[in-house]
Amino acid sequence: MAILAGGRATRLGAVARRVPKAMVPVAGRPFVEHQLAALRAHGARRIVLLVGHLGEAIEAGVGDGRGFGLEVAYSWDEPALDGTAGALRRALPLLGERFLVLYGDAYLRVDYREVDRVHAASGRPALMTVLRNRGRWGESNAVVRAGLVTAYGKRPPPQGARWIDYGLSALRADALRDRAEPDLADAVRHLAAAGQVAAYPVGKRFYEIGTPDALAETEAFLRREHGRR
Repeated sequence: MAILAGGRATRLGAVARRVPKAMVPVAGRPFVEHQLAALRAHGARRIVLLVGHLGEAIEAGVGDGRGFGLEVAYSWDEPALDGTAGALRRALPLLGERFLVLYGDAYLRVDYREVDRVHAASGRPALMTVLRNRGRWGESNAVVRAGLVTAYGKRPPPQGARWIDYGLSALRADALRDRAEPDLADAVRHLAAAGQVAAYPVGKRFYEIGTPDALAETEAFLRREHGRR
């Protein structure tokens, strides 16, 4: 399992100026701890954190993962930045031949183990979790037909897009190893155009902390969730 946690979080402004996004406090604990708890609850055992900007603070906070019932390893960006696909290519020796990829600012209510199973059964090099969106949770960016993501893109989104990237993908190493795109979104866009991306529809909306408004919404949601336990 890979978590992309190397970004500079510029949209969060002063909140993340001296703290990496993964360590921003949300509902009383660093955000990454909410992610790790959800992954552990769905059977994850080994996590690779892909870090860069202020990554030392993430490593100091999470350590080797034993405090979360996990094994955690780290893969570091080059100073010039690798891009998300480049960061994953660099981490392939730690990730193995098939793995899940989670964005470091996303809190998802999904069965991670089932996503992994469906990807393995699909025979495709990539799988994208998708939410039927119609513009509700951001700009729709995926076209889904017959169990496949047939078109995907963020700038601009493909014509006829009604679904949105949910924030979790599954990949085989060969989906990235021989490609040159620096960003994962571009690699997935080309794979989708070639009919190589399975779709996994999700029914529950995602939460994320990429902007101050989204952070406040996620904070409120997680406080409600913890209050029910």
